[in-house]
Amino acid sequence: MRVLVISDIHANLTAFQAVLEDARGQWDFVWCLGDIVGYGPDPNECIDLLRTLPHLCLAGNHDWAALGRLDVRTFNSDARKAVVWTAETLRPDNREYLAALPTTFVIGSYTLVHGSPREPVWEYILDPLIATLNFTHFETPYCLVGHTHTPVVFEMVTERGDTEAQLPVYDRPRSLNGRRQIINPGSVGQPRDSNPQAAYAFLDVERALFEHRRVPYDVASVQRRMAAIDMPERLVVRLEHGW
Repeated sequence: MRVLVISDIHANLTAFQAVLEDARGQWDFVWCLGDIVGYGPDPNECIDLLRTLPHLCLAGNHDWAALGRLDVRTFNSDARKAVVWTAETLRPDNREYLAALPTTFVIGSYTLVHGSPREPVWEYILDPLIATLNFTHFETPYCLVGHTHTPVVFEMVTERGDTEAQLPVYDRPRSLNGRRQIINPGSVGQPRDSNPQAAYAFLDVERALFEHRRVPYDVASVQRRMAAIDMPERLVVRLEHGW
């Protein structure tokens, strides 16, 4: 089975559509690692599109925030405004969809979470130390995460638990080689690695091959829609810079 791995769509329908077009005909199933909504102008449209695909999806912190499951006071003021708008905009059926999402999913050799294995909704795995601390919290060889909006692979390279961070090489399948790894495909709708292109990945489950991908999309059109609903300027501007 060949899986399209996506995360952090963040209500950016244009980026989501660009990913699906770029990946057309190359996958059998979708694994979405959470944060379908938040920040962007298209929460219902993104959920609607995802629901048309054969997929499984996890809950992210913005998905929970839109449902009132997280205290929005823990968000910065810009993110808080986006959460409030999203909560008011979501249709009842899409609220029900988000409410039913699990926080962790294990399938074969793969554990799937949004944030981290030890804190599936909220913790950011930003460096090898945090990754090392998380390896004891899942039993499978591989764990797929999102949340940081940055594509990266954290690989355990010694038996005593030393971990290295490896940046992706795009468009080149990478053998997972049996070593324990925590892998982030990056963000579809709001990359934060100084590259504004939408990020996603392919996973060949049986052959254990993982391939990071990037695709450009019409950022300006998303910015116009965000401005039209009075999203904070910082959220609008950051899309074109990838931060």
